[in-house]
Amino acid sequence: MKSYYSSGKLLLTGEYVVLDGAIALALPTRYGQHLRVEVIEDSKLIWISKDEKEAVWFEDEFEIKNNTIVCSSRNTSEISIQLFKILQAVQQLNPNFLNTNNGFKVTTLLEFPKNWGLGTSSTLINNIALWAKVNPFTLLEMTFGGSGYDIACAQYHTGITYQLVQNILNSPKAKTDNKRIIKPVDFNPEFKAHLYFVHLNKKQNSRAGIAQYRKNSSHLAKVISEINSITNKIMTCETLDDFNNCIEKHELIISKIIKKEPIKKLFFSDFKGSIKSLGAWGGDFVLATSKTDPKSYFKNKGFETILSFDEMIN
Repeated sequence: MKSYYSSGKLLLTGEYVVLDGAIALALPTRYGQHLRVEVIEDSKLIWISKDEKEAVWFEDEFEIKNNTIVCSSRNTSEISIQLFKILQAVQQLNPNFLNTNNGFKVTTLLEFPKNWGLGTSSTLINNIALWAKVNPFTLLEMTFGGSGYDIACAQYHTGITYQLVQNILNSPKAKTDNKRIIKPVDFNPEFKAHLYFVHLNKKQNSRAGIAQYRKNSSHLAKVISEINSITNKIMTCETLDDFNNCIEKHELIISKIIKKEPIKKLFFSDFKGSIKSLGAWGGDFVLATSKTDPKSYFKNKGFETILSFDEMIN
């Protein structure tokens, strides 16, 4: 048996504008996804996906004919079709991927609920890429798309800054063979005991959020410069008040671009602290800062999933 593991992700700064070359601060989470591969005698691929409670939430079976994966006739769900497309993309990148007389039983195991938005897809893509020995960023581009920061997080156990080089103001000088800059950073602020992650009880579609951003984004040079400055300041903030000022400024900038009200203004206007969206706005987790424990405040509003910084971040 072979086993692979990828960390989940949270995007602390640079949501949306990371696609256009902004420097983003991203944090791998304590929660991730496992992928285990067993060799079997039959020429087929048995796929079993389990959630954080080890309950099966998806299963399918694909034939392997002439070293090629064959579309499942048992399962025509959207998940099965997407998995088949991923496996096809893998075979394009590595034609020897299924060049074997045997088959495989693959079992995936999530460590977090699927609706948390910590990277069910990105951790899967990275794990499959590790198994098939292909470039995970290329595999992502061929399947789900996106900036790729989540793939970078899957590979790290520390915070990172992430920047797409070829998209920096669409610079003609950018080299296509050096698409991204990933730098490990030690984001471990002294005030981390006052940082909390609150789940908004719904899964946000990142691709839909990106599409909306594309409709409204233009003339981003100044915005990207401002976001880069905030990202750099956030990594060196010494006090919670300075940190709050940074994330509040960040919220206002992104709010103007995507033409959406910040989450705090919409749902938590009476909260005594700061709140920042993480990733696509409107779902998944938000970051809340508070000098006192805010769990009762959010639970009274119907939000039961509140994790401290140390509970969430590696």
